[in-house]
Amino acid sequence: MCAHLLIAPSMVFPDVTPFPDTPIGSIGNAFYFVVLVAVGATFLLLLLRLKSYRLILIFTGFALTAVSFMLSTLYLSAVLLLLDIPSFEASLFGSTLISCLVCYAVFRERCKVLNFVVVFLGGATGAFLGWVIPTLSAILILCFMAAYDIFTVYYGPVGKIAREGIERFSGLVLSLEDFQMGLGDLTFYSMLSCHMLSNIGTFPCIASIIGILAGCLLSFKTLEKRGIFPGLPFPVSLGLLFGFLVSLI
Repeated sequence: MCAHLLIAPSMVFPDVTPFPDTPIGSIGNAFYFVVLVAVGATFLLLLLRLKSYRLILIFTGFALTAVSFMLSTLYLSAVLLLLDIPSFEASLFGSTLISCLVCYAVFRERCKVLNFVVVFLGGATGAFLGWVIPTLSAILILCFMAAYDIFTVYYGPVGKIAREGIERFSGLVLSLEDFQMGLGDLTFYSMLSCHMLSNIGTFPCIASIIGILAGCLLSFKTLEKRGIFPGLPFPVSLGLLFGFLVSLI
């Protein structure tokens, strides 16, 4: 749904990649995203090691509130454009209301509401990234992030956070009965499927979603045996493979 909102209206979006979509530039863009994620995860691990639980909550609440405000403004503006109602005040009011609800959910630590927030933010952020990032950069970002996910889960900060205090990051994790899935995983799943829809076609998008779901199933099965497993490699690999195979038909 978020992807369709971005595709329909004629909106101008800012660049989120620092380098052009050339072979060298796209590698730089992929490294840029990996560095951003690595720095953020390292910072959160440092706060966890220092037992700064209140600061973790404040940081998480501020980050999620700010992101929800920006995304709500973007998508509400798209809806108003589709309805031919160019009202900045309406989108601002709606965005403020949504961000306040997100802030309340984070600081009151409402688990069910937070799960909805994680799904919403992951899907909306991924759809935006999939729409604005060029194809070569998008592919390399997804591949680099999947490779980094393997490292960080087993040897890096994400794995250490998962082992030492994942429950402290409820606003950044989708928590169900038997497993937790990070906000970043949902974001890159959404980015992949949205990019397929907006740049490759409807059927490749459907195929990529099937690949993502198949990859998630494989990841869950492996997770049951190992206890901890990266969420990106299987879904991203199968999503890209299925999507591009169908695009060749």
